Amino acid sequence: MPKNRNTFSSVGAWRRRLVTRAVHRGWRLVQEAGAVTAQRPGRMRFGRIGHGTRLAFPQGTVFGEPWIHLGDHCIIGEQVTLTAGLMPDLDLGPDPILVLGDGVVLGRGSHVIADTTVTIGSDTYCGPYVYITSTNHSYDDPRQPVGKQWPRMEPVEIGPGCWLGTGAVVLPGARLGRNVVVAAGAVVRGEVPDHSVVAGAPARVVRSWDPELGWQPPLRTPPPVPIPADMTPQQLNALAELDEEAVRGLESLDAAAPSGSSAPEDRDAGVAVSEGGRAS
Repeated sequence: MPKNRNTFSSVGAWRRRLVTRAVHRGWRLVQEAGAVTAQRPGRMRFGRIGHGTRLAFPQGTVFGEPWIHLGDHCIIGEQVTLTAGLMPDLDLGPDPILVLGDGVVLGRGSHVIADTTVTIGSDTYCGPYVYITSTNHSYDDPRQPVGKQWPRMEPVEIGPGCWLGTGAVVLPGARLGRNVVVAAGAVVRGEVPDHSVVAGAPARVVRSWDPELGWQPPLRTPPPVPIPADMTPQQLNALAELDEEAVRGLESLDAAAPSGSSAPEDRDAGVAVSEGGRAS
């Protein structure tokens, strides 16, 4: 009697699911074991690594750790490059070269290249693949390849509370003020004032804060409603469930509504009539 092919296929699918789960679980264990913290620095000897700071595994290129100071509660994503000095095993003197304040976030694949001083202020968030460098190639001599000419170096300073979007580039000599927003893909050089938004390549100020007029040009979206300070996680979960139920209710109303009746006001009125019994 021939064997049922569906039985073999179901067994094979079951085995593949088991293998997939095992691989995912094993990778999570590897990520946990390979993460770098103050308690588990591994081979890395940073000049300072603050309490609660974590470098996700796998790390990118990291060298010059004695001249890299990381504040408290920093989040360094996977494949992030952190370098101090032009190359490993240099003596860079008594002072730190690369300094991250408390609460700095560097998104996956970002690079911070500090051949001379780079300072990133507290609570600055960087999206994925942000590139911050204090060094740029020079091309003064047209007879020499650009890569063989001595580079130019200028310190970089990023103020506290900034947000750098995905793929932003911060060039040598840049000085960003407090709470600056850098749009995705922007290329920043020079000075950027506090409380401003820059975009483009090269980046230019496209919005700024005026103490009397507020944001100019005005923001196009309303400000988000802040979460009350005394709200518990359980209450937030309950609100999320209510929102999901509301969405499902609207979808069922849309499905039940006859074609041609698409006005939200009409549907809301119909719900009110049905809930109240009969219309007056």
